Amino acid sequence: MHDESEAAGAQDREHLTFEDNDAGARRSGWLAGGFVVLLLGWMGSGFILPSGGNGAEIEEAEPQAIAVAVRLSESEPVVLTFQAEGQALPDRDTMIRAEASGDVAEVFVRKGQTVEADTVIARLSTDREGADVERAEEELARARREFDNAESLLARGISTEDRVSEARATLAAAEAQLIAAQTALESTDIVAPFAGRLETMTLDQGEFIQAGAEVARLVDNRPLTVAVEVPQQELTRIRDGQQAVVTFITGEERTGRVTFVGSAASAETRTFLTEIEVPNEDGSIAAGISAEVSIPTGQAQAHFISPSIISLDPSGQVGVKVVEEDRAVFYPVEVVRAEIDGIWVIGIPDPSEIITIGQGFVQDGEAVRADRDLEITEAATAPGAER
Repeated sequence: MHDESEAAGAQDREHLTFEDNDAGARRSGWLAGGFVVLLLGWMGSGFILPSGGNGAEIEEAEPQAIAVAVRLSESEPVVLTFQAEGQALPDRDTMIRAEASGDVAEVFVRKGQTVEADTVIARLSTDREGADVERAEEELARARREFDNAESLLARGISTEDRVSEARATLAAAEAQLIAAQTALESTDIVAPFAGRLETMTLDQGEFIQAGAEVARLVDNRPLTVAVEVPQQELTRIRDGQQAVVTFITGEERTGRVTFVGSAASAETRTFLTEIEVPNEDGSIAAGISAEVSIPTGQAQAHFISPSIISLDPSGQVGVKVVEEDRAVFYPVEVVRAEIDGIWVIGIPDPSEIITIGQGFVQDGEAVRADRDLEITEAATAPGAER
């Protein structure tokens, strides 16, 4: 039975076997091969034939020049100034001290009052000093009588030269004692050494003070002295006698004069102390307030531009970009004066087409397309156009 089944399976396999000379099998193989050849040819055509109509070669497009707006700028004469912040100082400022000890008998002025030189502001009790003066006067009178008698006796041959010399010495000592007593009496008057305003006054009638105690502060702010610090690189531009415009923090403006320029730099700041004297006859400007000093130091030809036009080169140098022969050119500049609506710079050719819009998108030497149609608008709205 098993042998019969195997014989039947062998007959079936003989039925499913294709002959090599079968035409349908050969046609399917040729179709598959042709499809593969066409696919490979299509894929390789991109490497052999360039794309584009009619086989035209593609030319590499040239980069477009960047459009920028420019403004024609011409230099103008500008006054160079040195500017610094300072402080107004009084011409004289001192503490008044008592020259003697004693009780305060009288106070003649009050704090905040303006006094003239040698004004007595207070007086101490003079009882002791007055008694010393009277005693010294009595001693002087007695010494003078003894001296006169000694000379008279010497003239009559009764006295000697030694007696006269002794009387003369006693007379001199009495005179010195009287001067000392009178000086002590005068010291009971506390006086103002110069004209000014009493900023402090600590005296009260009846209190006891010691010799040398500070009793008042006297300030003279007529004129004022404005002190500023000048950097060492600016020192050659400042000299005695130069005029200066001083604007105080209160808004008041005065014209002063440089009266002192230091010759030794501060060890901490390497700056030089400079003083400007400012008239203040009415005393309306208080000492100690802040002030801005502007000293004219010369003149230069400069361009007035907006700070927004300033650029930096790759090294960090400050400059301005201009258009020359359709290319952007970077020029380093130096700011010589600053104003509220712009700055004055030197270092740009005169005249120059300054790039006002687009300077941040172009580099030095790069081709640009200057838009001069905006020149009138830029000039009308540029800082300082109404000057």
